[in-house]
Amino acid sequence: MLGEKVRAKRMEKQLTLKDLAERTGVTQGFLSQVERDLTDPSITSLRRIAHALDVPIFYFLMDEAKSSPVVRKNERQVLKFPDSHLTFELLSPDLNRSLEMMMARLEPGAVTCEEPLTHPGEENILVIQGQMKIQIGEDIHILAEGDSIYYFSSIPHKIWSMGQEDLVFISAITPPAF
Repeated sequence: MLGEKVRAKRMEKQLTLKDLAERTGVTQGFLSQVERDLTDPSITSLRRIAHALDVPIFYFLMDEAKSSPVVRKNERQVLKFPDSHLTFELLSPDLNRSLEMMMARLEPGAVTCEEPLTHPGEENILVIQGQMKIQIGEDIHILAEGDSIYYFSSIPHKIWSMGQEDLVFISAITPPAF
């Protein structure tokens, strides 16, 4: 379960709940509830926890690493948070590679994060369906189906779904960071 993985990684890093709370900006009580699987963290909180523990966000959601290089459509690792308008599917077999590939679905009018986020590496996004507004640093770009964009993911970035249909996009990230 997610909480068990958070606790195990925190213990492996020799951090107390207080240490992790200070690194993430969330309370010790909240972290304790997450670790005991009494509450599910928001995507923003889980990103903070993953960053503080130096692991990709999918680390907490994946089963044991699979040896097959093939990822079947019905066997993808899926990340969907309660009350979230965003779903991620991991397209790469695991996170033990130099590249992470995922497909995201964002409902109309929704955003990927509250504040623009950063992570190490580079990212390339291809819009499969819908319209995307993406902010990279101070620049705003509008992308339609078939358009793609490349950027250094250390620059703060944020994505909005524009239009009447879900935004579906594929993102390749190196090194794995999500």
